[in-house]
Amino acid sequence: MSIATSVLSDLLQSLPYLRPQLYFKASLTALSHAMEDQVLAATLFEPLIIASFQRERFYRQEAHRYQRLAERSNQIYVLSAPETDFTNSSEYYEKVAFEHDDGLTQEWHLVVIAENYATCLVCRENLGSIAKNKPFPDVNPGLDIDTARRFEGIWTSERGVSLKAAQLLLDRIEIYRPDLVGKIGDARRRFGLGEPRNSGAKLNSEYACDIDTDPFVQRLVTYLQASQYKLHKAYRSIAAQARKERLINSISTAIRRSLDPHEVLQVAAEELGQHMGAGRCLIYRAQATQAKAIIEHEFLMPGIVSVFGQTWELENNPLFRQIVTQEEGICVANTLLDPLIKNSVALSAIAKKLAIRSWVMEPVLYQGRLLGIVELHYCNLPPHECQPGELDLVKAIATQVGAAFIQAEAYANLEELNKQLEALDRTRSNLIAITGHELRTPLSTIQVCLESLASEPDMPQELQQVMLETALSDSERMRKLVQDFLTLSNLESGRVEWHPESLALEECVELSLSRLRTRPTMEKPPQIKTQIDQNLPLVKADGDWLVEVLAKLIDNACKFTPPQGEINIQAHRNGKQMVEVTVADTGRGIEPNRLEIVFDRFYQEEGALRRTTSGTGLGLAICRQIVNGWGGEIWAESTGKDQGSQFHFTIPIV
Repeated sequence: MSIATSVLSDLLQSLPYLRPQLYFKASLTALSHAMEDQVLAATLFEPLIIASFQRERFYRQEAHRYQRLAERSNQIYVLSAPETDFTNSSEYYEKVAFEHDDGLTQEWHLVVIAENYATCLVCRENLGSIAKNKPFPDVNPGLDIDTARRFEGIWTSERGVSLKAAQLLLDRIEIYRPDLVGKIGDARRRFGLGEPRNSGAKLNSEYACDIDTDPFVQRLVTYLQASQYKLHKAYRSIAAQARKERLINSISTAIRRSLDPHEVLQVAAEELGQHMGAGRCLIYRAQATQAKAIIEHEFLMPGIVSVFGQTWELENNPLFRQIVTQEEGICVANTLLDPLIKNSVALSAIAKKLAIRSWVMEPVLYQGRLLGIVELHYCNLPPHECQPGELDLVKAIATQVGAAFIQAEAYANLEELNKQLEALDRTRSNLIAITGHELRTPLSTIQVCLESLASEPDMPQELQQVMLETALSDSERMRKLVQDFLTLSNLESGRVEWHPESLALEECVELSLSRLRTRPTMEKPPQIKTQIDQNLPLVKADGDWLVEVLAKLIDNACKFTPPQGEINIQAHRNGKQMVEVTVADTGRGIEPNRLEIVFDRFYQEEGALRRTTSGTGLGLAICRQIVNGWGGEIWAESTGKDQGSQFHFTIPIV
């Protein structure tokens, strides 16, 4: 048996003065938990609780909470469409199973009735949200599309509305569970459900809410704080990345502006020392076989002793010898405790004389050859524990310093050096242009939408819906931009942990295609075909990252292929140890002289601000880092403009 009608519709018809509002799933989750926490706080005496979940999988996430609620009352009813073992039962509370074609499968209800308290949440999933989810019922509900689901309905603490909602739901429960008629009758008599009322007047609350509502408020505040923390964390990450980019760009600008290595290295010492908060920053030339070095470039905080122009012994310096052996930097958190410092008379004397409490040394390397040293001294301070991000930044600056050293030695190769600097300038310019365009545009759109909604309360509901959908779409666009920046940063810095496993390639292709299907888009995608060789052996790779590569290559093909075009995904065994995957399209194509640089960071064929497709130019760069991570190769082929393109990559066989 199933009932096609909507509880929300019945409620609005009975109480025509009610006006439904729009809610996102995340908001409904917070409200539901807040209502449940009010009951768990033991401020209500044996309340009536009715909860309706759309699917059993949503109920399972809350089952433990309802077992706790059952300790507060014996009038608890939980409704859900079964998917595995959910059936009519009365173990902890009353379970009510309904059919998959029942109207309740599109609704979300929670009603709490007590002697001195009443509240209800009655919502129905928005038709647009249902349409986006309906073609793909097997999509994992944990994906981002689930959190963006929209509902319209009523949330109120008005007792009359809550009683009416409870009455409508209990009527349905009696149909599903006739064996509960007696128990439901007790609830009706206790709370006066079904008694005649004046239908022409608004149902005002008959009982004042004199209970402590702090549990409800605290849950909502906690939810808001968590959301603000996530937003603040994202902003901090963007700001930290921007500071690093500005630091590297300032040194890069100095390199481009001057061929004098002394000027470049002095800029590097000052910028790095200030950014890292060190008392002293030194940069000097040093080779692996060198016995002494002269301090040529120095940054000092006020009150710190200068060592500029001094000659330092390297031959008997344990820190320097360890750098030469390992070709890695050293971070001494506390010079008073570190054995390398304590066991060296010379180093102990230097640390004491110069008041060095923490000591960082990073080699300046070029193609495995030691060119110099970057040192940071933290003086007269508590021990400084270097964080991974700080060490990565010092390494990046050391790389820039290495470029300056090589520049001083490479006057004969000036033309090649200029090409490298032009590439660096393109990267910087693209980063500024793309970041400005991709962040400013959606931020402006979101601001306009929210200002319009705030300043025009009488705006038609259809236009309000358009505004909300636009703001949501642009916020998702910003999230993906930040995620791509962080992903590439983690891949390039080696902070990704790989988890290789045996995988069936065909399953990974299907997962990547499901991402495309679940992504909202205004245009019809091109036709996609797959040609996977039969009996293809299992591959060995990290499954999540393999799906990411496939999804980004397919998404790239969709961007540059018209709707009437075609995308073909092929896979075959390439030699004895590799499987070769090809994503081919009939789209715009690539000029032969650009087949290598399309994998560079921030590369945009049309230019950062003139392009007709959105994106950061990071997708192919991310793919290259991932494929290189499992020991494969990736390359592109195309015969020219409007001739289509093919992207190939290899995966090791198990």
